[in-house]
This record gives sequence, structure tokens and C-alpha cells, in this order.
Amino acid sequence: MKKRALSAGRIGLLLILVLAALTAAGCTGISSSPGGGSGAAVAEGVIFVSPALAQGGGGFGCSTPVTEGRLVAVNAESGVQRWEATLGSPAQSGGFGCSSTTIPVAVYGSPVTAGELVYVAGYNGKVYAINAESGVLRWVYPREGNLDPIVGGVVVAEDRLYFNCSDGKVYALEAATGDFQWEFATESEQKIWSTPTYDAGTLYVASFDKNLYALNAADGTLKWAFQSEGAFASTPLVYEGAIYIGTIDCRFYAIRASDGTMQWQFLAEKWFWTRAVAFEGTVYVGCFDGKLYAFNASSGTKVAEFDLESPIRSWPVLAEDRVIVATEAGKLYSVDTATNGLALFADLDETVYAPLAFSDGVIYVYSQEKNLHALNVATGVGVWIQTID
Repeated sequence: MKKRALSAGRIGLLLILVLAALTAAGCTGISSSPGGGSGAAVAEGVIFVSPALAQGGGGFGCSTPVTEGRLVAVNAESGVQRWEATLGSPAQSGGFGCSSTTIPVAVYGSPVTAGELVYVAGYNGKVYAINAESGVLRWVYPREGNLDPIVGGVVVAEDRLYFNCSDGKVYALEAATGDFQWEFATESEQKIWSTPTYDAGTLYVASFDKNLYALNAADGTLKWAFQSEGAFASTPLVYEGAIYIGTIDCRFYAIRASDGTMQWQFLAEKWFWTRAVAFEGTVYVGCFDGKLYAFNASSGTKVAEFDLESPIRSWPVLAEDRVIVATEAGKLYSVDTATNGLALFADLDETVYAPLAFSDGVIYVYSQEKNLHALNVATGVGVWIQTID
């Protein structure tokens, strides 16, 4: 395995260079970092979230230690923190009397829970499995060294954990132990920033190489590949026999899950980052053009279009019979799926990149200001707010 200890500066430079190349693909509205963020996972009354890194400057040739990434568990009812687990490992000593620093572990993909474990993947190229009750580390992959950066989240199904990597490969591990099962190398081994999607024995993987891959989840063999006009950075939605996904060349596709042929497509003004949601034959997806689109899932006919006046990076959620969506500017909107009526749900006045989460009548939002908000889904009124920095 390749060994990496990327500095925060090198991480930022890498992301700027990558996204500058993406901008050349023809769409505008692309930022200088992955456009998502770590959202919250909710299970059995506990919220799991990975806060942003805190890092300091240096002086006299020495670097101030970089705070390690963390996974934090919060009581869903009260917002009180239960435990935190440190992600990362010590880096080499800086020399000249400088103390050792630690490898920064930015986390962009949301945690995932399965059984007694919660899983999270880091930009440092490692996947962590942590006991959900105690916060104790169960295993880490790879055991030694690091893979290339992991931007998306992980998926757990069939007792396996699946994740995509910036080395252009898809990995499958045994979920209980972290033991390697198989890997699949995409066509040109370009970066993969999306989270894989599992459905009925098939793993769907969207790549920068403009391909959407359908893999046999048991052994990683290729079933089919669909080539788009532009690179994929978003995560697929599987709904009623089709895959719905957007690209950075501003297209949104419906692709047949059976054979990978295109069912329909839509061209927007800017690129798609968010994963779509679907309800009763309608697919909803947010766009960097500040609009939330609603399409007939079968025909691609545009049912509704809502101009929310701010880019949409956060994944929306289906909350009972409504779609809740957040803009980058921190305004949350509610769409009635029966009438497609739009209403302002809440105005946080904070920046929101991370996917939303919904559980037991509460919407959870983690902002770039490091605040975790719990909002009553019926009223939009805040239940509690907890700063997690």
C-alpha cells in the first residue's frame, strides 16, 4: 500500500488543481474543494458526525500540531455528546526540537452504521470501524500505510463494506473485520469522489472517467458501464428499476438498471453534486444553479422547478410526505410531494454543504460553522443546537 502523509496545504492545493480541471469541462459554479461535507448518521437514538478539522499556524520553523479528525456521538434527544473517537495517527517528528504533528483527517463522506459498528472513511485514505456504544476503534483499513484520498462515504451490505477511492478503484472489505475481499479498477483509474450505491446484489459506482459502472457486489465483476458526456461526482439513486444521477457537465440522467442504457436526460445550467430522492413516481434533485428540479421518473418530464437562489450541495431527504432541501446559504425548504408546493422550512443563516439526515420526526443539519441543528419536521422549529468543533 502507498504511504501518504498529506499536509493540509497540499490537500487544499490538490483539490484546487482537480477542480480547476473540472471547470474546464464546461460548467461554472465549481468550488475549490469537494462540494459536499460529512453529514450525520442516526441510529438507535444516537447521532454520529465527523466535525471539521481545527489547525494552527507555525512559527520559528515549527508547525503547530494539527488536530486529528474525530467521530463524535451525540444523544439525539438532548444533543449532549456521548463520546468522541480520534481518527488518524502520529506523523513524523518535525525535527529541530519540534514536537510531532498528526496527520489531518478531513472527512467528507457521512458515517454509516450497521449492527454494533459505525464506519467512516477519511481523506487520509483510511477506513475506520468504531464501536457505536463506546467509541473504541474496532479496525482500520489498510492496516499499514494509506490509500489515496477517500472523498465519498461507505456502504454496508451483504456483510461487506464498499467504498470508492481517488485511485480510481472500488474496494470491498469484510464489514466485521475489515479484511480485504476484492477490488475493481475503473477504465482509466481516474478519481472517484462519489459514494457507491448498493441495490439487490449490484453495486453502482460513478467516476470522473465519465462512466457509471454496475458491479456484481459479491465479487466485483463488471455487469455493464454507461458512458456519459461529462464526469460524475455525485452519488447514484436507484429507484423503480432505474439509476438517477447528475454530472459535472450539467446533465441529469435516468439509466436503466437492467442493462445500462439511457432512459432520458436533462440539461441544466450548472453541475449536479447532490444525490436525488424519489417519491411516488417523482424524482427530486438539487443543482449548483440554485434550483430544485422535480421530474417524472419514467418520462423525464419536468414536473416542477424551484429557484432557491443559492447553490445546492447538501443531499435532500424525504421526510414522510415531504422533501426537505437545504441551500448553501443555510435556508431549508419543504416541498409537499402531493402538490409540489414550496415553503420555507427554516433559515439557519449558516453555510450548509453536508447531507441532511432525518429520524423520528427530526431533521438534523451540520453546518460549516460546526453547529449541529435538530429541527422539528412538522414545524421547522429548533429542538436543540450543539456546537461540535
